[in-house]
Amino acid sequence: MLRVFPILNVIGLVVLLFAFTMLTPLAVSFYYQDAARHAYDAAILITFTAGLILWLATHSMRRELKTRDGFLLVALAWAVLPAFATLPLLFYMPHLSFTDAYFETMSGMTTTGATILSGLDQLPPSINLWRHLLNWLGGMGIIVLAVAILPLLGVGGRQLYKAETPGPMKDARLTPRIAQTAKSLWLVYAGITLACIIALRIAGMSWFDAVCHAFAAMSLGGFSTHDASVGYFDSPAIEAVLIFFMLVAAMNFATHFLALRGRSLRVYLHDPEVPALLGLIGVSCIGVAFYIWHAGTYASYWTALRYVSFNLVSIATDCGFANTDYGKWPIFAPLWMLLLSCVSASSGSTGGGIKMIRVLLMLKQGKRELEKQIHSAALLPIKIRQSMISNQIVFAVQAFVMLYVTSLVLLSLILVASGLDFISAFTAIIACINNAGPGLNQVGPATTYAVLTGFQTWVCSFAMLLGRLEIFTLLVLFTPAYWRK
Repeated sequence: MLRVFPILNVIGLVVLLFAFTMLTPLAVSFYYQDAARHAYDAAILITFTAGLILWLATHSMRRELKTRDGFLLVALAWAVLPAFATLPLLFYMPHLSFTDAYFETMSGMTTTGATILSGLDQLPPSINLWRHLLNWLGGMGIIVLAVAILPLLGVGGRQLYKAETPGPMKDARLTPRIAQTAKSLWLVYAGITLACIIALRIAGMSWFDAVCHAFAAMSLGGFSTHDASVGYFDSPAIEAVLIFFMLVAAMNFATHFLALRGRSLRVYLHDPEVPALLGLIGVSCIGVAFYIWHAGTYASYWTALRYVSFNLVSIATDCGFANTDYGKWPIFAPLWMLLLSCVSASSGSTGGGIKMIRVLLMLKQGKRELEKQIHSAALLPIKIRQSMISNQIVFAVQAFVMLYVTSLVLLSLILVASGLDFISAFTAIIACINNAGPGLNQVGPATTYAVLTGFQTWVCSFAMLLGRLEIFTLLVLFTPAYWRK
C-alpha cells in the first residue's frame, strides 16, 4: 500500500493543475455572458482544494517513480480527472446524474465523442467549449501516453519502433526525457490545431465553431456544438477541411514531429502505417460509395462519394463526426466503417482500436504460419521496413488482439444480458472501446447514448477507458503479480 502514496502525490498535483483548465470556459462564459458562469466557481474551488489536500497529505512520501508505477499512474489519471471534469456540468445541469456526467467527460477525455446530451445548439458556449477542451486536452495526453509512456511499459504498438526510430521516443526513463518529448509533441499538436482553426474559419465556420471543431478533429474526439454534428453546416468545403485534418490526426505525431524538424515529407514514406492507412481508407471510400449508390441510397455517385468520404473517414479514424444519418444506409456500409475503426488509426496518433501497426504485424504472422505449413523447418523472420521483429513482440501483439476480442465479446454480451438489442450492444461497445463515438440502432449517429440505463452507461464508460489505455495498462492492475513487491 505504501507504494501507492507517491503515485497519489502525483495525482494530487495533476488534479490541482487540472483546476486551472476550467479558467478557460470561465473566461468564455464572461465573454458571452452565458448562463453557466456560476458553474465554474465552485468547480474550480473543489478541484483545486481536493488536489491540494491530496498533494500535501502525501508530500512526505514522494519518491522518484519507476516504470512499473506508470500503469497505476496512467489508469488513475484517466479515471480521476473525468470525475472532477463533471463538476461544471453538474452545477449547470442539476438534473444530470453523476453517471451520465461521468460518461460525457470520460467520452471527452478519452476522445470517444459519444454523448448523452441533446440540445447542444442551446447549451451555453462555455459548456460546449468545456466539452471540446476535454477532447483537446485528452488528445494531448493520449499523444504523450501513446508515443512516450506506453512503449516504456511494453504496451502500445509503437514499442516496435522504440529502438529504431530517431527522435522523441527512445528514452527508458519516465523523466525528464518525457517532459522534453511532451513539449515537442504538444507544440506540433498545438500548431496543427491552429492551422485547422484557421482553415475551418476560411471554409465558413464562425470562430467559436472553428475552435471547437478543430479541438475535436485534432483529438479525434468528435464532439460538436450542434445536434446535427457537421451536417448542421451542409458545406463540402468544411467537410473537406475536416477530412484532411482527421487523417493528419490519425497518423503518428512523432512522424509529424520528424517531418517538421527535417522539413521533409519523405518521413511519411518511411512510416509503414501511413500508406496502409491512406490506401485502406481511399479504397474503402470509393468502394462503399459505389455500393450505396448502386443500392439506390443516392441518385448520384458523386453525392454518395461526398457523404461516404466524410462519414467513413470520421469513423475509420475514430473521430465520430457525422453529416448524415448513415445508420439508414445498407447495413454493410456502417458495419464496414466500424470494422475500419478497429484497425485504421496509427500508433502514436489520437485514434483508438487495435492500430494499423499491429494489423500489419498480424498479417505478416499469418503469412509466416501459412508458409510454415509447406516449409516446416524454415526460419522465417518477420520484418517491417527492413526491421526484424522479435517473436516476443509478435506474441505480445497476439495477446493484445486476443484480449481485445475477448473484451469486445464479453462487454457486448453484458449489454445484451442487461436488455439492450444485439446490434446496439455490439456497436456501442465497438464504438466505445475504439473511442470512435456513435454506434448503430439505439446509439446511432442520429441519436445519443441517453437511452442506456445507468448500468449500461457504466459498462460503456469502462469500455472507453479500457480501449484508451490499450487494455494491458488497465487489466494488469487486476493481477496479483502487479501488487507483489
